Amino acid sequence: MDVNRTGVKARKRKRKIAGITTIAVVLIAVTAIVLTLEPAAPSVARDTVWLNTVERGELIRQVRGPGTLIPKEERWIAAATDALVESLLIKPGAAVQPGTVIMVMSNPELSQQKLEAELELQAAEADHLALKVTMINRRFDGEARLAEIRAQYLGAKLQVQAEAELFEQDIISRLDYERSKLAEEQLGTRYEIEQRRIAQVDESIDAELAASEARLQRLRNVLELRVTQAEALTVKAGIEGILQDVVPEPGQRVTTGTTLARVARTDVLLAELRIPEVQAKDLLLGQKAEIDTRNGKAQGHVTRIDPSVVNGAVIVDIEFVDGLPDGARPDLSISGTIEIDRVEDVVFMGRPASGQAESFTSIFRLNSDGDTASRVQVRLGRGSVSTIEVLEGLVPGDQVILSDMSKWDKSDRIKLN
Repeated sequence: MDVNRTGVKARKRKRKIAGITTIAVVLIAVTAIVLTLEPAAPSVARDTVWLNTVERGELIRQVRGPGTLIPKEERWIAAATDALVESLLIKPGAAVQPGTVIMVMSNPELSQQKLEAELELQAAEADHLALKVTMINRRFDGEARLAEIRAQYLGAKLQVQAEAELFEQDIISRLDYERSKLAEEQLGTRYEIEQRRIAQVDESIDAELAASEARLQRLRNVLELRVTQAEALTVKAGIEGILQDVVPEPGQRVTTGTTLARVARTDVLLAELRIPEVQAKDLLLGQKAEIDTRNGKAQGHVTRIDPSVVNGAVIVDIEFVDGLPDGARPDLSISGTIEIDRVEDVVFMGRPASGQAESFTSIFRLNSDGDTASRVQVRLGRGSVSTIEVLEGLVPGDQVILSDMSKWDKSDRIKLN
């Protein structure tokens, strides 16, 4: 006999709904728990990062730049006239003395010009000598006339004195006496005129001789120029040093002013550094510097700061205070560090890959476990070549990662392994 079972379907439906609800609640709880969990920190190999410890003490501010060694004294030799290079006697790198001949050149036209200048000067000297003799004779003639008139004047004066007594004694007539006085006055006037004339003759003689001497000097200068140009055809070093460069080749024609060679002293060199313009604002004359020639280091000080900026850098000259390392020579590539100042009792660390002086940056700081690092915001102050001041965000003893961590910009925590 069958028995009717009531409520079975309802109970199944309820159990099904309860099961679904339970599963949903569990899923929601699990999702909430997962969302609250921090993402797994990325792993970074410890030996691939640069760790540094924040310190407190003296901060030495420095700037650094590449450069070259340049001679303090060098001589650029240029052609004094158009010429043909006949031969080169020595090559670059050779030691030279002031009289060492570097090359020999020729110019036939210059030889002709030199000969013509010599002949013109000889002719002018002969003309000057003849003029001087003529002027002397003119002077003598003037002096002779002056002496003659003076004698006549003095004679007339004596005659008047004598006739004055005779006139008082009525021995001669007044007419004769007055004639004698008139003759004396006329000769006195002629004597004065002749004195002025001979003075003018002296001035004329001096002017003509000065003009002739000026012409002579001009011809001497021309001859001296031709002689200098002729001597310059034999090109000499001029100073003691090393021949750095020879420009023309044998058989080549050069024009006046063409650079022929460069000679430099190698015992006195300067370091020419190129300091980035952003670091050059604190440079001052006299600041200490250290130059690295790759073969050794040498100490010096700043002697010149170029006022202009060239290709983003400021040129700074460093003069050495002691000797240079072995192998130092002109045009040698070097690097140099200039000490700007020293700051006492500041917090500083090594300079990170990211972060400029007087700015904010983020950096990874090691946690107490030593195996993880967290990102912190740091305020930086004054900077140096390899160190930088820390104003906020770190304390002495903190260990930080200075390497470029831009690959993990989206992570606030990393794990070192």
